[in-house]
Amino acid sequence: MTENAPVITVTNLIKQFGRFAALRGITAEFAGAKLYAILGDNGAGKTTLLRTLAGLSQPSSGQVSILAAREFRDICQHIGYMAHPSLLYDEMSGIENLEYFARLYGIADGTRCAEVIRSVGLDPDLPRPVGQYSQGMRQRMSLARALLNDPKILLLDEPFSNVDAHSATEMARLLARIRDEGKTILVVTHQASLLENVADEFVWMEYGKIVERTHALKAESKV
Repeated sequence: MTENAPVITVTNLIKQFGRFAALRGITAEFAGAKLYAILGDNGAGKTTLLRTLAGLSQPSSGQVSILAAREFRDICQHIGYMAHPSLLYDEMSGIENLEYFARLYGIADGTRCAEVIRSVGLDPDLPRPVGQYSQGMRQRMSLARALLNDPKILLLDEPFSNVDAHSATEMARLLARIRDEGKTILVVTHQASLLENVADEFVWMEYGKIVERTHALKAESKV
């Protein structure tokens, strides 16, 4: 698969919750080794789209193809998902959290957890429980959890939420480095300005549809 070939393809994707349609016939492709900023107001369908791509929500109709596979179980090991909540265990240290998730992934490499924690700018030897971390540290640790299985695709839901400006800028730079390593990243965010110099493309959603896609250099005036 070439770098610019689509790694994610959705075709007429619809997701309904009762009579409410959260996704309304989305058809789109996302190429490899790119960082996409998914933008839109609350209720636009951004998180629903991300959860559907992550296999956490089944579409009502339409098709999702990831890495040329239509069955999520065939590619789930290649997906890293960071939810809006951190999904970390507050009573455990950072390394204890990752060691727990490593066992769930079946990761036997004892050095992988420490390696990933360092990659997000944290100290794996920090004994402090995650419940005592700052919000910026929690978000970095949550990102480390998403990176633990060395996924090809990262799906991040509001990674900059409640993070101070310096930490958010550092995290944006980290995402750029991860993208440059060849990973495809979709970031749902309300803070598009943080990705002005990082994202390859801005994707705007309204009422469950993608209404505009703009390459980064052309998006500066709108963002």
